[in-house]
Amino acid sequence: MSISRDAIADILEEIATLLELKGENPFKIKAYKNGADVVRDYDGDIIHLAANNELKGIKGIGSALQDKLHELATTGELEFYQNLRGEFPATIFELFEIQGLGPKKIKALYQKLDITSIASLKEACETDRIKELSGFGPKSVSNILKAIETKEKFAGRYRLGDITALAETILAAIKEHPSTSRAAIAGSYRRAKETLHDLDFLVATKQQADIIDYFTQLDEVEEIIAKGETKAAVRLVNGLQCDLRAVSNEQFPFALQYFSGSKEHNVSIRQLANKRGWSLNEYAFTHKDTSQPAPPNVVDERDIYRALELEFIEPELRENRGEIEAADAGELPRLVELENLRGTFHNHTTASDGRNSLEEMAQAAQDLGLQYLGIADHSKSSFQANGLYADRLLKQIEEIRQLNEQWDDFKIIAGSEVDILKDGSLDFDDDTLSQLDYCVASVHNSFTLAEKDMTARIIRAMENEHVTMIGHLTGRLLLRRDPYAVNVDKIIDCAARTGTIIELNCSPRRLDMDWRWWHKARDLGVMTSINPDAHGVEQLQNLHFGVRLARKGWLRREDVLNCMNLDEVLSFLSKSKSERIR
Repeated sequence: MSISRDAIADILEEIATLLELKGENPFKIKAYKNGADVVRDYDGDIIHLAANNELKGIKGIGSALQDKLHELATTGELEFYQNLRGEFPATIFELFEIQGLGPKKIKALYQKLDITSIASLKEACETDRIKELSGFGPKSVSNILKAIETKEKFAGRYRLGDITALAETILAAIKEHPSTSRAAIAGSYRRAKETLHDLDFLVATKQQADIIDYFTQLDEVEEIIAKGETKAAVRLVNGLQCDLRAVSNEQFPFALQYFSGSKEHNVSIRQLANKRGWSLNEYAFTHKDTSQPAPPNVVDERDIYRALELEFIEPELRENRGEIEAADAGELPRLVELENLRGTFHNHTTASDGRNSLEEMAQAAQDLGLQYLGIADHSKSSFQANGLYADRLLKQIEEIRQLNEQWDDFKIIAGSEVDILKDGSLDFDDDTLSQLDYCVASVHNSFTLAEKDMTARIIRAMENEHVTMIGHLTGRLLLRRDPYAVNVDKIIDCAARTGTIIELNCSPRRLDMDWRWWHKARDLGVMTSINPDAHGVEQLQNLHFGVRLARKGWLRREDVLNCMNLDEVLSFLSKSKSERIR
């Protein structure tokens, strides 16, 4: 049975968690965590090496771990892992999904109060039984109940970044079937919604029943919910529902347009068709009035929009937020593309809480064809992330300057992710900040301030000449933590006034600032920087998600700082903030 690199890393991380619950040796726990990082980051086919017992000499993979990786690579299973899981109730893993609960607290809850699920945790909080444990005071209990409420609110939803690889794997499998003419993913996935509750697949084929049978038997399928001759619904091993519709090749463009949505967009599109005497549905254009011209021939989705005398509307824009009016007026933007990116900012190294060195991050950026990499390790107040004091930061800047001497067409850009303190001041003084090429200013604590205070806090930071950009503006963690209270309108206005960039943090957990605000920001001349917030080389790939959300926010190449080439971006950063205002 085959197994993916990510699946192996997930198993190693879960083993580390279970060992923590058991109170095992910390060095043993760390070995599994490090092993998971190595599996994710290794530059080569580590599964092939594991299957052939060729892992010896790879840093971070000891002999015991080599044996376990061999078993996983060759069988897809690990007896040690299964036995370890068997020592705990299956529902205990739910507790790790609650914001603020780590292994130590979960261990205490399990061992002392026999709490093994979110339901039993909620009951213990509501009946005050949890107060029997130290470390669970009124504030802690209130936070746990809020986290449970958030979890329940988002039940059944998945982050875009968490299901992308799985979605593309299933699509590839459908395309490989010999009866497939063409296939696509529709729905909110195609529109790049940041969270979604299901996946919608479409396939054009003459052998509809064969494709449906094939789809329901894929390895990723856990349960068949419904099955007919032309459509099926299944539940995947991760709980996500997937629907497949099989249509004819002639119907495919109509089905793709219809099932991509949004519902509101489609209502407006159908109204335009009605004005021309046509009826438009998921199967075809049809006559409503035979005195009107015949419906046009449609080969692909673009033909539908062309028939309605509209520019083609990219799927990401189809939310009925002005895209139809813009298409009618010929004013749709040419959206940014992944190939437009020339570099990236806001990346971490082992100097703070990253997993890779400066050299490794730089090499990974060059492997992606980037011309520059902006490093921004945490500042000292982020002690939980091993934040840098000024002396360590200045030493890192010097190290970056020395490394840059070896390249002519690539540069590391020296920065810092500087904490915005509660009063809006910054974690470094101006003398230190002036040594940087750029500065990302971010909120990492005191999330519960009143909206006016949080807004004033961030605005004060933006008014500092040394703050190049604001990081993860609203502090949200998708499906885990709501944004803190902040007046985004006022922040955008301040960004336009001060020449401050607002990053689009494309960590799949964040995707912050929300896409709904970018159209306004763009219209006011505010620039963004699509930043992966990478804590390891593999997370540089998060740029893909950032571009998808930037497109959804109507952003163009010229709106994105890191679409500038190396010379352009260095020139831009050398200017005062007032000179950067567009």
